Amino acid sequence: MNHFNRQVEEVKNCRLCEHHLPLGPRPVFSIHPKSKILIVGQAPGTKVHATGIPWNDPSGDELRRWLDVDRETFYDASIFGIMPMGFCYPGRGKGGDLPPRPKCAPQWHDLLKNWMPEIELVLLIGAYAQNYYLGKRKKKSLRDTVKSYEEYLPEFFPLVHPSPRNRRWMKTNPWFEEEVVPVLKLKVSEIIGK
Repeated sequence: MNHFNRQVEEVKNCRLCEHHLPLGPRPVFSIHPKSKILIVGQAPGTKVHATGIPWNDPSGDELRRWLDVDRETFYDASIFGIMPMGFCYPGRGKGGDLPPRPKCAPQWHDLLKNWMPEIELVLLIGAYAQNYYLGKRKKKSLRDTVKSYEEYLPEFFPLVHPSPRNRRWMKTNPWFEEEVVPVLKLKVSEIIGK
């Protein structure tokens, strides 16, 4: 087994937050040394936890529509690396799933990103990813950060989470679908087409 495969196995066997995870640990991520676009989301939901396939839910369907890619392309790890802020399902809170476990990203992200030297664009999906990667560069609100996406290019592309729970946000922010999604599709197409 080579070093890359050993590293992936180490992360898949992570038990760092075991005592906090209602369904137990099941790290869900997908990386490849040739990955070109890195998707940093929040944490798996119950459907993703059950299947072990990242973005295998209605949020993933919407994200693939925004990216203008089919499932086969999306799940080609040599194109898309997928690494959430929390690799395991964190459990349920009052308003939905709990936040990603805070130890996960500091423990694994830099280590795994080192295995993906060809990443050209990092999609920061949701506030947790934006807070972690943009730090003080993020705006006062997620809306303002996403609206200012051009400031973060070419390295990062901040996005709202494509969850069905955000339909209301989409309706009150039509500029996202009209202005941001076409640019996102173009950037992804340019990178994939190389």
